[in-house]
Amino acid sequence: MTDTKPILLFNGECGVCRRLAHWVQRSAQSPSGEARLIERPIGDDPEALRSLNPNLDIWNAYATIHLLMPDGSMKLGGEAVAEVLRTLDKTRWFARCFALRVFGFRPFQFALNVAYAALADVRPLFGCESCGTPNLWVRPIRWAVKRTETLLGKIPLHHLVPHFTPLSAKARSPLPVAGDLPQR
Repeated sequence: MTDTKPILLFNGECGVCRRLAHWVQRSAQSPSGEARLIERPIGDDPEALRSLNPNLDIWNAYATIHLLMPDGSMKLGGEAVAEVLRTLDKTRWFARCFALRVFGFRPFQFALNVAYAALADVRPLFGCESCGTPNLWVRPIRWAVKRTETLLGKIPLHHLVPHFTPLSAKARSPLPVAGDLPQR
């Protein structure tokens, strides 16, 4: 473990988390190839997590993204996402808005926290069993997706679109051009 780089803990069993962590990994490399932060899947060893920070609980880490800062503090959820965006060169300019305060309130950080919470709620819809069961508001959507799959089966989308066959050359008539129109 390094004391100079944040450590991003993510659910390695979740496809959404893996894809996002892979994007962060590619984006976090400096031109010299050095990583600005460390991505680490949570795994299934609670003691390994506690060795990073004694306050880490494996089930909380599965449920919410954690960013361990070099000073020992932890950022969770939307706050962790904002800090990761501040770390990356490509998004640093944009991430400044999350610190913007209006009468003591950070509206952009609030919006990011809400967006993260919504994403965390719908992750099970993308087939991630390790993310747990979806919250109550997501369950009707999951039911509709499962019901549609049951009714239609695993039919590729191109089978749902009717195929158009071209007309035979005999059945096609050329469109009239201005010179072919009848005169009055």
